[in-house]
Amino acid sequence: MKNSSKKALIITFVVIFLLTMFAVISIAATEDTMLIRLAVGDPIHSSVGVTAKHFAEKVYEDTNGQLKVEVFADGVLFGGDQNAAVNMVEDGSLDATILSTSVYASFEKRMNAISLPYLFKDYDDFKNYLTGELGKELLASLEKFNTVGLALMIRTFRNVTNSKRPIYTPKDLKGLKLRVPNNKLWVEFFGPLGADPTPMDFKEVYTALQLKTIDGQENPVEVPLANKFYEVQEYLSLTNHIADGYILAFNQDLWKKLNSETQEIVRRVAEETAQFKLEYDLSEEEKIIKELEAKGMKVNRLTAEQKNAFQEEALKLYPKFESLVGSDFMEKSIKFFK
Repeated sequence: MKNSSKKALIITFVVIFLLTMFAVISIAATEDTMLIRLAVGDPIHSSVGVTAKHFAEKVYEDTNGQLKVEVFADGVLFGGDQNAAVNMVEDGSLDATILSTSVYASFEKRMNAISLPYLFKDYDDFKNYLTGELGKELLASLEKFNTVGLALMIRTFRNVTNSKRPIYTPKDLKGLKLRVPNNKLWVEFFGPLGADPTPMDFKEVYTALQLKTIDGQENPVEVPLANKFYEVQEYLSLTNHIADGYILAFNQDLWKKLNSETQEIVRRVAEETAQFKLEYDLSEEEKIIKELEAKGMKVNRLTAEQKNAFQEEALKLYPKFESLVGSDFMEKSIKFFK
């Protein structure tokens, strides 16, 4: 055999050997990596989508690739039904989720405490509540649903958009048909103020606004931007009336498969992610408001006096909320700030 032929044969064997080794290494790496499917209901470019991606990247990095979190946005893994997502995490058909506390409130009424109107005077109040003892109690309450709550995260305060008029006082809500989440607390708040609160699945909201089946809706400001409500809504009133948060949660059976060191890493990353979301959301809120103005929405901010008028009306309604929260937990939530 000629030297050139021998050399070519040797090179061929070496290439085959290296490709085989790379394949073995790749298979081993796949076997050593646990895949976690993390489902969120919002678009991937939304605040919660960005937050989920941040969590995924940090988990992969800090576990040296032992855990890989794959983010599924737009509710694709639970058909857009967020209540179903809670059940799916419980039975293990979903690994993990980031869902609103107002969704969990349908299963655990103490979650409604976060959404008591004007409970928090600012975002510092909100953060302190979520990271304090009451926040820890809320996370622990998920254990009965075979769910491990890893972190409570803020969401920016909710505001009203509508196609009729700016909202300066509670009286300005009179007669407005507003879409609200399927949560009785929202109905018990807006109804006595004179509005017509209308629970509706979120995916139906744009069409309902477009057809004027409803006059408006209320959400954090990123929602009308991400969902192009500015095309069918003229007014944005910064009422900051209600808060709700997000919970990053894992199926408990899956969680128990992780060793204690990995669990500690994931908890730490979850807490870091909550701080990331706080900083991200607060830095984006004013930018979003300006962008909505640039797209033609008329924005009005409440003066201190106008906000006080809303707070006074809200406080009158607190006795109605006791059954929705639980009297003991509601009392603890109110006393938290005294």
